[in-house]
Amino acid sequence: MFGDTPLVMVESDAALRDAVAQLRKASVLGIDTESDSFHHYQEKVCLVQISDYEADYVIDPLSLDDMSPLGELMADPDKVKIFHGADYDVVSLKRDYGFAFSNLFDTMIASQFLGLPRIGLADLIGQYFGHVIDKRYQRHDWAARPLEYEHLHYARGDTHWLPSLREVLSSKLERSGRLRPVLEECRMMEAREWQGRVHDPADFLRVKGARQLDLDGQRVLRALYAYRDHESASMDRPAFKVIPDTVLLDIARTRPTSLDGVASMMRRGSGLVRRHGTRLAETVLAGLADETPIPDPAARESSHRSSGGAPGGPPMLRGRDAERLLNRLKDWRNEIVGRGSNVAPITIAANGLLKEITRRAPRTLEELAAVPEIREWQLETHGAALVRLVNEVLDQGTSGAGAAGTASDGTKKRRRRRGRRPAGAAAEATE
Repeated sequence: MFGDTPLVMVESDAALRDAVAQLRKASVLGIDTESDSFHHYQEKVCLVQISDYEADYVIDPLSLDDMSPLGELMADPDKVKIFHGADYDVVSLKRDYGFAFSNLFDTMIASQFLGLPRIGLADLIGQYFGHVIDKRYQRHDWAARPLEYEHLHYARGDTHWLPSLREVLSSKLERSGRLRPVLEECRMMEAREWQGRVHDPADFLRVKGARQLDLDGQRVLRALYAYRDHESASMDRPAFKVIPDTVLLDIARTRPTSLDGVASMMRRGSGLVRRHGTRLAETVLAGLADETPIPDPAARESSHRSSGGAPGGPPMLRGRDAERLLNRLKDWRNEIVGRGSNVAPITIAANGLLKEITRRAPRTLEELAAVPEIREWQLETHGAALVRLVNEVLDQGTSGAGAAGTASDGTKKRRRRRGRRPAGAAAEATE
């Protein structure tokens, strides 16, 4: 399966220094991490796997006092660090160890730009190397010790193939002329930062269905959400394992104020009732009594984005003009995909970028270049088309009431589809 490639366990500071000395000889390194986010309130990196062409290394950070030698490798611009779906790994290693990254290559980004039909790591390894990865330990508690043979076998499998996979994908990217945009996307990935566990007063509104609650329901949900977070922290368990979102939402809708009322909503013998029933009823009462205004995330987000514009610059585009422009931008992107470009829409322009272009409505290439998250390759490949489209839509908007009739066919179809949605589906779509 892994041929004659040795597995090197790193469980001491001395062993890590020895491993790094060997890894410095390699020009490319496949890297992955395993964390315990499905089992603990605050997740942490529990394993770091690294593979070169000579060996597979499994590093146990929970056995080490000093991970800094590994940070030197991550920051070394002369070594390619290969990840698959690097976002979580990068921010986790920055969070836990303060690492910096240089010369990163993400095989998932490469697969997206190649337009491959299946871009999961297991799919790619199966396609190009004929190896089937057993994913049964994907949600294993990687903080648990000892590590058994099957855990190590799984862990090394996620990096063993990465150096060779990069060779295959890089060759395809060069032939297709898509290597440069992939490398730029990877440079952007290097800059990702851990956002931290910030307690936003509006976090409870992220619960699916929260915005469809009446005012009392939202007040109760806010109190329930805070109670669950406190319990999760004290128990060191993920919030969804303490009380599921669906339970919080049901209680916020029905608002039981007694233990019997809470129990009537649960199955007979529910552990939730035994552990939390009385306090849930008390929390409902506290939520109903809390008249603190409910946060308005949309207003706060709009204010934040507006403040990001240049001082004295034009106001951000809003209202029907913004809706029309966003729809036209999406139509433009879908037309490119439909012409056989053989890539996912996100590799033309992600929805977040299209929304930011809509808000800022840049009429020149210079204004477009100032839009956050715009890439150089996007400016060169699509900049002129984007600016032309923005000007067309804005000029239509100033031509009078008849402008509403100029929406593209794709925009009209979307509006007709929205008109046919059942009320429940429409509500879900806005969450």
